[in-house]
Formats: sequence, C-alpha cells, structure tokens
Amino acid sequence: MILKRVSILNYKNLEQVELSFSPKLNCFFGQNGMGKTNLLDAIYFLSFCKSAGNPIDSQNIMHEREFAVIQGFYETEDGSPEEIYTGMKHHARKQFKRNKKEYGRFADHIGFIPLVMVSPDDIGLIAGGSEERRRFMDIVISQYDREYLEALVRYNKALAQRNALLKSELPVEEELFGIWEEMMAQAGEQIFRKREAFVTEFVPAFQAIYSFVSQDKEWVDLSYKSHARDTSLLEVIRQSRAKDKVVGFALHGIHKDDLVMTQGGFPVKREGSQGQNKTFLVALKLAQFDFLKRTGHTVPLLLLDDIFDKLDASRVEQLVKLVAGDSFGQIFITDTNREHLDNILHKVGGSDFKIFRVERGTIEETEERL
Repeated sequence: MILKRVSILNYKNLEQVELSFSPKLNCFFGQNGMGKTNLLDAIYFLSFCKSAGNPIDSQNIMHEREFAVIQGFYETEDGSPEEIYTGMKHHARKQFKRNKKEYGRFADHIGFIPLVMVSPDDIGLIAGGSEERRRFMDIVISQYDREYLEALVRYNKALAQRNALLKSELPVEEELFGIWEEMMAQAGEQIFRKREAFVTEFVPAFQAIYSFVSQDKEWVDLSYKSHARDTSLLEVIRQSRAKDKVVGFALHGIHKDDLVMTQGGFPVKREGSQGQNKTFLVALKLAQFDFLKRTGHTVPLLLLDDIFDKLDASRVEQLVKLVAGDSFGQIFITDTNREHLDNILHKVGGSDFKIFRVERGTIEETEERL
C-alpha cells in the first residue's frame, strides 16, 4: 500500500496541508514543536481510526476550530485507488469512510492499511505498565488477524460487564457472574493462544534486528506472561471472584498479561542505558514491520519519528543501513538533525525521495538537497 497524497484541515497545529508523497522515502525536517509529529499522527489516524497520542478526538481539533478533516489517497499493489476520509466535530461522533462509504464499525477498518510507527512515546513500552505492552501485542495482531480483534472486543465487553457487577451495591445472582466469566474465559483463551503464537514467531526477528543495530554488543529477549498459561482461565477467574468483589474489579485474566523485556537476563527498564533502551524499542517496532509484512496482505507503511535521538554514532550508522535497505516499502521519517536525513538519502541513492520543510504548522516540499 502506498499513500500518494494527503489532505489535512484543522488537525492539531496543521491548519491546511496538501501534500503528495514519494512511494519510497519522505523526509521531514524542522525544529521541535513545528508539526512533524502531527503529520505522522494524521497518517496514523487514517490506519487506526484514532490518534497515536490522544484518543480523545475533540482534543485533536485545532484550537478555536469546530472540526477537523483528514483525507488519504492510496494506491494498492495492483494499482487500484483507495480513499480514506475521517471527519471530527466537537460533541459529535466522528465519521470514517472508505471510498465515500461510511464504516458501521471502526474495527472493520483495522488492518486494511497496516502501519508501524516508531516515536519517542514508545518509551512507555519499557518504562510504563503492562497495559502498554499488551497494547503493543494487540496493535500488531489485530492488523492481520480479524478473529483476534473480535475476541478482544468480546473479552473487553464481558470484562466491563463483570466489573459493573463487582461494583454493584445490590445482591447479584451467581448465574449472572457465570455468564460473563464464561465469555471472558472463552475469548481470553483464544487471545492467549494467538498472543503466545505471535511472541514465539516474533522474538527471533526482534533479536536479529537488535543484534544488527547494536553490533552484537548485548543479548535481549522477550517472554509472554499470562494467567492462562498453566491452568483453566475460567477457574482462575472464578476463584478470584471473592477478592475481586472486595476491590471492585477483576484481578485476574488476560487483561493482566505482560510481555517481559530483558537484556542480559535482567529487566531492560532497570539495566538499559538510554541508548540501549532506544535500540530495544526501535528493534521491537522494526520487527513488528517485518512480522506484518510476512503475515499480511500488503507492505505496511513505516513512520519513523525522531528515531536517532539518544543513539551513539555506531548505532545510528547501523540503523541508517537498515532503513536505507530494500526491506521496507514507503517510509516517512522526521528529524531535527539534517545530517541524519542526509546520511539516509546518501545510502538510498537515486531520486526516489521527497524532502519537506516543517515550520509552525506549515509543510512545504523543497528541492533543497540536504
């Protein structure tokens, strides 16, 4: 899938943007706070029906504006055009359309335009709670496995209903708890099996990329932790009911799963330097790209937001070699350091790229060679 053109109106600090892109490499340079990340976020929105940074749609509308619009014009591998449209207004449900036909459910769009974004906010995968790492697994698997996404929706619905019962001040029939617990267990077991299969296949690619960027300086690993691993998930949930009633929410289930991240056998959040943590995150996301490319119906878009920050010169060089190779499709990359972009363009060679200057919400293509 290639994004040929984008039209943005009143999205964050982007008042009016009309851009056409290279099918290979698109570089955006400018100081921090000018709108580079907001452009990538608009492209992300067209794939996931929401912002990567702020899930509250109304807060992504430009200040003192009533609405925002993002339109993307794509081309599939066979040359077919695809148009994706989203419109947001204050106090109204957003619209999301493919080829002018509105989706009944936003979930039906997920996976149609696979996308991987690497950004400074990814540090939450390491430093944040387990929900960040579950979200990472959910985003990857949902883009290629419709059954997984459906199971996730069912599980979260059952979890919310059971939590409501746990908080109830009125007596609740045991049978009612049983209905939602069985739904949680059925969907949860399905989610567990798919997450476990994903991690098993994902780890070798992740380790290979980390090894390349670090030049074999460290050994890293991922392991999947779940309440569903060693026993019946239904029994785990049932046995936890008494404690759950005390706290008012479910303490056990696949909503508590975690992806354990280690370096040299120790938690990376405790052992890793800033550069090692950044390498870990970049390797995770590039392995995500590789995984989606191999399992999906089309090559994902790759969005790289300020990925060279906190990396030493040798790791930057290795990462430039990797990104400039033929393994990736269409790439959108931002940086405040023009030298980084210059190195990538030098490695890529040829003329199949575009350069854009970003300043105060205005984005213009430039013929200037970095």
